Amino acid sequence: MSRFDWHDAAACASVDSEVFFPDRGRPARPALQVCMGCPVRRQCAEHAIPNETHGVWGGLSEKERKALRRTARNEAAA
Repeated sequence: MSRFDWHDAAACASVDSEVFFPDRGRPARPALQVCMGCPVRRQCAEHAIPNETHGVWGGLSEKERKALRRTARNEAAA
């Protein structure tokens, strides 16, 4: 993970980053469990939705962030 202003307070700061980038077909549950208790989850998600295409960020999977980006584009176009 890259360093951001809020990253030092993140629950993932002391966790191996491989947990947040599971191989295809592997569960993201361990990463999501870390995210659920994170004090900066919202900031992480706000960063990740428009910027990150891989891994678990802010308690959101790649698919979840992609769906949120698609929804935002559709709303902006309407």
